[in-house]
Amino acid sequence: MEELCLFNNEKKTRDLFDLSKKVAIVTGSSKGIGLSIASAFAEYGANVVLSSRSQEAVDKPAKVLNQKGFSVIAQACHVGDEIQRKNLVNKTLEKFGRIDILVSNAAINPIYEPLEKMMKVNVKSVFALSNLCFPRLRKGKDRAIINISSIEGLKPSLGLGIYSVTKAGLIQTKFSQALWSNQVLLNQIEKKLPPGRMAQSNEMTGLALYPASKATSYSSGGVFTADGGYMVM
Repeated sequence: MEELCLFNNEKKTRDLFDLSKKVAIVTGSSKGIGLSIASAFAEYGANVVLSSRSQEAVDKPAKVLNQKGFSVIAQACHVGDEIQRKNLVNKTLEKFGRIDILVSNAAINPIYEPLEKMMKVNVKSVFALSNLCFPRLRKGKDRAIINISSIEGLKPSLGLGIYSVTKAGLIQTKFSQALWSNQVLLNQIEKKLPPGRMAQSNEMTGLALYPASKATSYSSGGVFTADGGYMVM
């Protein structure tokens, strides 16, 4: 009897992460962290809207995920553009009729972009898109807004300046290539990290699944880190 009871509890725990019938928008999801998160949401049953500045860039991963049997659509959106933000929300509603989860992952690189543009995309657009989605999100239960930032916002590194206020961290993606392609800098960072290496984009998916699911029913406004021990260095 005790074994049966334990089995039933385990099943209920797994159900907490079920995203069936949920609708999730993931910005900056043509590759890297965004695509990993979007793929995980789809795997757990969500209807997912892939979004990036280029329609072609999101069409390709959307096709791959659809071929795997997942419910995914692709919609181009430059999050710094008000009209494109509204179009993203409207297209999502036209297709799925609701919005349950918004993941703001899109950002621009501090190495190549000016301060004004970085603030517009990395900060202001997050609030603007959240405000567009919020009227839909507040109508139901188990809804979530997840902002993918950077550990740089909590513990700034020398040389990244204002980017640390907005959002490259220690994840090996094309976006952060300017950092990890510098072998000297990379060696310095990896020596200090307990795991001794940079994170991969798919290592962020579990952290995103938690606030998107029922498992976080009693959590609100949390700041969660997956930093390989960087904060305690």
